Amino acid sequence: MLDRLSPQNLRILALFVVLGLVLAFFATQVDNYFNARLFNRISASVAIMALIATAQTLVILTRNIDLSIGSVVGFTAFATGAMVAANPGISPLLLVAYAMAVGAGFGVVNGLLVAYARVPAIIVTLATMAIFRSLLVEFADGKSITSQKLPAWLTDYPNTVLFSLAGVEFRAAFMTSVVVVALVHLALTRLRPARKLYAVGSNPEAAEMAGINQRAVVFTAFVLAGALAGLGGFMFLARFGNITVVAGLGFELKSVAAAVVGGVNIFGGSGTVAGALIGAILVDLIDTSLVRWPLVSEFWREAVLGALILTAVAVDAILMRRLIAWRLRREKARNAARAAAEAQA
Repeated sequence: MLDRLSPQNLRILALFVVLGLVLAFFATQVDNYFNARLFNRISASVAIMALIATAQTLVILTRNIDLSIGSVVGFTAFATGAMVAANPGISPLLLVAYAMAVGAGFGVVNGLLVAYARVPAIIVTLATMAIFRSLLVEFADGKSITSQKLPAWLTDYPNTVLFSLAGVEFRAAFMTSVVVVALVHLALTRLRPARKLYAVGSNPEAAEMAGINQRAVVFTAFVLAGALAGLGGFMFLARFGNITVVAGLGFELKSVAAAVVGGVNIFGGSGTVAGALIGAILVDLIDTSLVRWPLVSEFWREAVLGALILTAVAVDAILMRRLIAWRLRREKARNAARAAAEAQA
């Protein structure tokens, strides 16, 4: 069966193996590790990170990167909170659309500079990361958004239980993120316009010769990433309620880690948002588990997290190479057997 799987599906299978190994390791280190609260805690965090990792994946597929994504999440969370605080009767759908529009606006800025001004993405987004954060500080003017200013439907939304299985609660925010990731995955695998992201990332020159507007594709990727980051900002607001100017700080690095751990090629052209979702789960699982691991102090947590992520990537790469090599051997053996049968006939 493995020899019939595509390389991308083989990578996802390898990620599940790595995920199982991480779970098995921490189960031996932490008492009462497996319980419903572990899933509930991780799913609450992944509801935000999955959207941001998906946004980062769209950009990375085109051989670019967005280091401003954490600042976009923070600004959108604050701006959306300010909007709903001033207009408590606003429609939920309109509020979501507003958050995504704000995020898309930042994506337009990045996209124009990268796609049309031809400034390297790492330079542009490193600068806009600071600029967007400064805009948030100016916009906030020393104030904060508190949960008391938000309507009940917004703060209740993330923890609304849609259904539960054996004590494991599947909440609204997590399921919403899974649906969004699934829709993006279907678009990337089924829709021809979305496949242009892979074409541009794999070989920009060949894509241009094939008639693909490379600049438009890169610009669109940044705008869509901004819109998804805006949705992530809405989720951030709904989950935490209390928003300050440091909201979303560090998310840019986590989003890159989730995408790369999830098998997205940092040089563009290959990877899936499904893999990025599993990568986000893996990163959050490691981060959450380290909090409960008594052998690791808070001081060393980030270092151990980095080491475990590197280990996860290495194991994933080794498993992937072995699976592909095994598949090639099976294919060669099958071809040899077929040639022998034809020779005898």
